[in-house]
Amino acid sequence: MLQITGVSRRFGEVTALSEVSLDIRQGEFFALLGPSGCGKTTLLRILAGFESPDSGTVTLDGADLLSLPAHRRPINLMFQSYALFPHMTVAKNVAYGLERERLPRAEIRERVEEVLAKVGLAEMAGRRPQQLSGGQRQRVALARAIVKRPRLLLLDEPLSALDKKVRAEMQLELKRLQHEVGITFVVVTHDQEEAMSLADRIAVFSAGRVEQVDEPVALYERPRTPFVAGFVGASNLFEGAVHDGGLDGGALGVLPGTGDLPEGTPALLSVRPERIRLEDFGVPDEESPEEPAESPEPAGGSPEPEPEPAAESPREEPVSEEPVSEKPVLEKPVSEKPETAESVEEAVSEDPESAEKPETAESAEPEEPEGAEPEDAAGPSEGAGDAAEGSGDDPGEAPDRSKDSGAPEDGGVLRGKVADVSFYGGVSHISVVVPGRPAPVLVAAQGATRVRTGSAVALHWAADDGVLVPQ
Repeated sequence: MLQITGVSRRFGEVTALSEVSLDIRQGEFFALLGPSGCGKTTLLRILAGFESPDSGTVTLDGADLLSLPAHRRPINLMFQSYALFPHMTVAKNVAYGLERERLPRAEIRERVEEVLAKVGLAEMAGRRPQQLSGGQRQRVALARAIVKRPRLLLLDEPLSALDKKVRAEMQLELKRLQHEVGITFVVVTHDQEEAMSLADRIAVFSAGRVEQVDEPVALYERPRTPFVAGFVGASNLFEGAVHDGGLDGGALGVLPGTGDLPEGTPALLSVRPERIRLEDFGVPDEESPEEPAESPEPAGGSPEPEPEPAAESPREEPVSEEPVSEKPVLEKPVSEKPETAESVEEAVSEDPESAEKPETAESAEPEEPEGAEPEDAAGPSEGAGDAAEGSGDDPGEAPDRSKDSGAPEDGGVLRGKVADVSFYGGVSHISVVVPGRPAPVLVAAQGATRVRTGSAVALHWAADDGVLVPQ
């Protein structure tokens, strides 16, 4: 229906529009979305006939639109301020455009009554604008715009003057009226929620250029440029290079994502907060009181209290067993065991069968300071950490890497600590600080959450939930 090809407009040294091309379809609700000063209102004024482009063409149903004066174009513009005549009634305001066309009075009356009934103001036809609420004035301005049955209706920030509740109601009203009257709507807005709820397709503007044109869901789920990924909705952006179908985030490791970019290409990974699953490990401060009770390190230095219970029950039994008594090595420990714990440790280190049995911290800790026996004592304790040794590193290095960076080797894509938890709009918003990333990672969970500030968490997302965007 409406084709915009290569339209540019400059104001002195400022480029308001730069080679803008769009194709708007018949009966479509099309939105121009972008921050202030991006050129969307300038394009709207060019379509309405209030501005002339420096270059480019605009056609409506194949006919040149730029050659027609503003009052001859089959286009109506609904201003942001509504621009109602204060001295006229609602009916007179709506009928003003028809009267200027000198239509018969009977036809004017019929069309005014019809459009006022559609916007729900039939009973207020005799009131003046100052006697109406903001939402009712907006409906009058809309009725005045559609009563002329234009081919194209332009709306410049139509709901910005309304409060949140009325705005939500009017969004539904605008959508309903657009379907009923069958007119093509083009709305200019900087409100993402408004554009997402109203439009069939959205063109995102930045610095006079069109960044992306797409349907609301596709625009949100699959942004194509860094600006769209950061402007439309909340998003977590990770910098790096494409690697094995994901993003190499340096200290963060390889993060899962999808895209059609060659490997090694500098890119951004966009992950929406609601796509991230959070695994909560609890607040570390709550687990710390249990550690002193389990680890007998402070009391292990004194040989008097600990060896007595250990030597009485578990270590007298191996001496009484027949395989142990057959060995000549145990002749001395039999007489020495009831006296000291050192003799017990010597007997255990000399006996290969009994060396496999002690797994407690009591037997491992006293053996460390002795020069000849840590090799045998280390064998049973390292046996439980064979999985950690699979990479060839020392057993203590794996947990150190997970603490120094946000890329864990097991369980989750990233690990971090919860910095803040807030709840609004029926959604829990969680900020997670990840080592190696300057900005926190945002996570959104439907409903209330039990995650607390300070909790250690792991973050998960699937490859399809991350979008690789060329940087």
